[in-house]
Amino acid sequence: MLTAYPPGLRLRQTREALGLTYRDVEKASYEIAVKRGRPEFILHISRLADIDNRNVVPTLHKLYSLSTILHLDPVEISAWYEASFHQTLQDSASFPPPRTHLSDSLLPSSAHLSLQDSPPLSGHTDLLDHRPASLVSLPSVNRLERYRYGYVGLSDRRMVPLLRPGSTVVIDTACRDVEDEEWSNEYDRPLYFELRTGYRCGWFQKDKSRLIMQPHTLSRCAPEARRTPEEAEIVGKVVGVATYLNEPWACCREGSPSERSDWNRTVL
Repeated sequence: MLTAYPPGLRLRQTREALGLTYRDVEKASYEIAVKRGRPEFILHISRLADIDNRNVVPTLHKLYSLSTILHLDPVEISAWYEASFHQTLQDSASFPPPRTHLSDSLLPSSAHLSLQDSPPLSGHTDLLDHRPASLVSLPSVNRLERYRYGYVGLSDRRMVPLLRPGSTVVIDTACRDVEDEEWSNEYDRPLYFELRTGYRCGWFQKDKSRLIMQPHTLSRCAPEARRTPEEAEIVGKVVGVATYLNEPWACCREGSPSERSDWNRTVL
């Protein structure tokens, strides 16, 4: 259902505010089509009239041309049509994949935890009147900062029960050195996100040229080791976790190593 302020009207008002006619937009779209080598970028006058007056939804290529010519954010335009691209990653949390992977989006600096943004400390458990500024809205799109999202696949049980399959983690990509000394228990031990042919999330330690992934003991998964940097590299340190409790994930064990014999032969 379109709002009382339809997107076609917004586009028309933006065009008129820039002093552009239909013919101006059409001419500019031809230049984009030539530059990109695809006729789909062309905005004919008849199509522009349909978009402006009949709220016809522009195709992806024509949305690109409109955004370029009218100097608009295409993500903002998508929200006008009630299909906001801002919400795609947020909605994707409802469809967790079986394999652990790294999100294409970065975490904005405003989501970085700060003591000044934290709610007042209290000795009692309580409800908050508002969302703390430090609480991250997962996920969000921003490609300018060092924080990334990672997703623990439904078949990745390496860190169960400490890190449940289906969890979302926040990764500081600036912290790639494995710290394996300054911790006293499993909750203090840092978690890392690692890349080889796929992704792994868990405890790691360096042994000369080897990068060893140590699963949680209760997961019944085997340790894994690869040569670094040829076969594995640390993406970053996990600095935050968002997870579901009692979520009825159909967790399969496929892809999670369980045999402990000869686990390090690949690096010897």
